[in-house]
Amino acid sequence: MQTTNRLLPCPKKSFFLFGPRGTGKSTWLRMQMPEAYFVDLLSPDICQRFSASPDRLRELVAGNADRRTFVLDEIQRVPALLSVVHQLIEADPELRFVLTGSSSRKLKRAGVDLLAGRALLTTCHPFMAIELGDAFALEEALRVGLVPLVLAADDREAVLRTYLALYVREEVQMEGLIRNMGSFARFLEAISFSHAALLSVADVARECAVSRTTVEGYVSILEDLLIAVRLPVFAKRAKRQLVSHDKFYFFDAGIYRALRPKGPLDRPEEVDGAALEGLVFQHLRAWNDYSGQHSKLHFWRTRAGAEVDFIVYGENELVALETKNSAKVAGRDLQALKSFAADYPEARTVLLYRGSEQFLRDGVLCVPCERFLKALRPGQPLPDTAWRSTGLA
Repeated sequence: MQTTNRLLPCPKKSFFLFGPRGTGKSTWLRMQMPEAYFVDLLSPDICQRFSASPDRLRELVAGNADRRTFVLDEIQRVPALLSVVHQLIEADPELRFVLTGSSSRKLKRAGVDLLAGRALLTTCHPFMAIELGDAFALEEALRVGLVPLVLAADDREAVLRTYLALYVREEVQMEGLIRNMGSFARFLEAISFSHAALLSVADVARECAVSRTTVEGYVSILEDLLIAVRLPVFAKRAKRQLVSHDKFYFFDAGIYRALRPKGPLDRPEEVDGAALEGLVFQHLRAWNDYSGQHSKLHFWRTRAGAEVDFIVYGENELVALETKNSAKVAGRDLQALKSFAADYPEARTVLLYRGSEQFLRDGVLCVPCERFLKALRPGQPLPDTAWRSTGLA
């Protein structure tokens, strides 16, 4: 896959680059900074040497005075290196360290302070549609997701299964995070039904036959491994009673599809609908992070059941977006957005659907989902220019 089109920002100073395994962090860095000195901590020998003596990093930097940029790949393998990096930056602010990671758990447990703000934080996501250009196909993205490692493979579904075996269960075992892999495997299947839905820890615990505390721990592991994320409810100036549970998403639609059990009682449109909502969410996350985290992402749901999938709230914007896995827009599809607009007249409301026409109905801009995703570019406002040109925004 092409890597030159990635839109994540490349800071000039030292920075952390977090992201799930396989999202192309190392490949992108080698393209961006071919002159850098790379330390691959995934290599057992290299990891062992630096674990035994973190101060070897000082010797490495001193012995390569012609290099000004050093990349420490998968820094969570040797958290003790962060103290050495901190001291080296203090001694020579012109040095640039790029610290990649696919897990924040060991860093949290080690009590590190992420260099006390001396390094920026950047996140690498799966591909965005605009990065792939003409190579982006909505149906394929819903089926196998947009993880670069998967898209580069000939047998993408096989790689998805391998990804789950190697980068989820193995990562969990390697860090010794849990003792019972059987219960964790059952948890992964059970939690897949919560993708793009309210997360009920009690329900998942009942399904897995484990304690609620155990499930909370498992969810935290997925979050620390950057495999999953919770979306909070939007409650600013709330005029109605709202739910208190977060929504739950896997970081990629393909990962969700690979985990989700399928049987004769599962409706394909239900699975596809959750995959579509997750695909929109991963795009919004990437757009927001690559734009500098200028907005916050939420959802909105009343106790009466009215729900809007995504609320984008920033200093100068309030946008409510709903996704529908349907080629037609019915009046009932607009009800939740209209309820939100009644409470928040400042909001722009957008419905993303599977049709081909863009139109304005009852104050809601209805946009083909694929067109919206292809137009979503970091650093620019959400693509609703057609609505703005009407003067109704």
